Amino acid sequence: MTASEKVAYLKGLAEGLGIDKEKNEGKVINAIIDVLEDLAYGLEDLETDVEELNDGLDAVSDDLSDIEELLFGDDEEDDCCCDDDDEQEYAVVCPACNEELTLDEDDLDAGVIQCPNCGETLELEFDECDDDCCCEDCEDDDEDADE
Repeated sequence: MTASEKVAYLKGLAEGLGIDKEKNEGKVINAIIDVLEDLAYGLEDLETDVEELNDGLDAVSDDLSDIEELLFGDDEEDDCCCDDDDEQEYAVVCPACNEELTLDEDDLDAGVIQCPNCGETLELEFDECDDDCCCEDCEDDDEDADE
């Protein structure tokens, strides 16, 4: 029930009780109901305005996300697998418990890890670099393969 519906109920209740509008008590009750009615309508207007503002804000946020993607989108150099300055982390999902695990280079070098969630032993198999890699080592490997 909205605020205006509650005020309408109070107004009907006051009329149904036969409150005399000419007596002081009746005048006060009617004045209170009138103020409540004004507040309820004002509240409904504010709620409508907030909904419109939220919709507009969502649209602006979506547009901003699109612009950020265009301006600051993925750089191929950022995806290079052989960047020695930053330690690479890899996400792996345990097939037994579906827990996502984060692995580093040491975990990959070990070749086998144990899931900390369920204890399942996972054997890790991976390719050193993908086809889009920018590493000199991979480019040399590609040239060797072409010969």
